[in-house]
Amino acid sequence: MKKAISPVIATVIIVAVTIAIAIAVALWMTGLVGSFTGTENLQIVSAYATKNTDGTWTIYLEVKNVGTVDVTIDNIFVNGVPVSSVTNVQTISYTYSPTTTSVNPNNINIPIKTGGTIKMNIIVKDYTPGQMLEIKLHSAAGKEYPKQVTLP
Repeated sequence: MKKAISPVIATVIIVAVTIAIAIAVALWMTGLVGSFTGTENLQIVSAYATKNTDGTWTIYLEVKNVGTVDVTIDNIFVNGVPVSSVTNVQTISYTYSPTTTSVNPNNINIPIKTGGTIKMNIIVKDYTPGQMLEIKLHSAAGKEYPKQVTLP
């Protein structure tokens, strides 16, 4: 006489197999979605200011792209105001080794490749020692990366 497994044990086995398959499918879908989407993440590695002999200030920023996609900075804000509207900003330039490029405040387009680092200089005038400036980088994807710099 042949014996079959009980209905309770059969149900437990079917549920366990279903859960294992569901977990496998979920992990596969997560990997699939992750390969089609990237994360944007800039780190402002260092930020400081120095006073120039002509009374202006140079703000130095070192920005690194630690995300998984290339990033384009499309605007820069000083104390919440776009640099195109700030009369105190004289020049903006960035170095993406080995090339230094000047930036038009009305048309900012600073690309940073994945894993890349740029060094940015922003020369401002008419501020006082000890004043704190918030420099905010805005990406084309809509993210903002703020950093506060105190003028020495």
